Amino acid sequence: MARLKWRRALSPRKRRHVRVRAKVNGTPNRPRLNVFRSSAHIYAQVIDDTAGHTLASASDLEADVKAIAGEGATKSARARAVGQVIAERTKAAGYSAVVFDRGGFLYHGRVKAVADGARESGLNF
Repeated sequence: MARLKWRRALSPRKRRHVRVRAKVNGTPNRPRLNVFRSSAHIYAQVIDDTAGHTLASASDLEADVKAIAGEGATKSARARAVGQVIAERTKAAGYSAVVFDRGGFLYHGRVKAVADGARESGLNF
């Protein structure tokens, strides 16, 4: 019964995130690509859960992403550019395959754009 009480206290996204994280875990061979989407920006990071280290990160606030997306780009175009940049940085760190963690967000829109951008740049998941 106590387990249900804390679940009710969480937002629906956090509840979905808890369910996803119960199944998705980053290993040294396949780290976890985590996506966080706020109302204005999007962030991605590649995490090795066994060591507890962030291997690479990217957000739409960085100059590299803004250069790829272009001036006045839509949020979805910036999200796709974040996916491309995170894929390049992950491959530079020596990883070619990851596990995708949508962070409790539904897999459409900007979250899907990050995944598509990462796949286009050669990241496997």
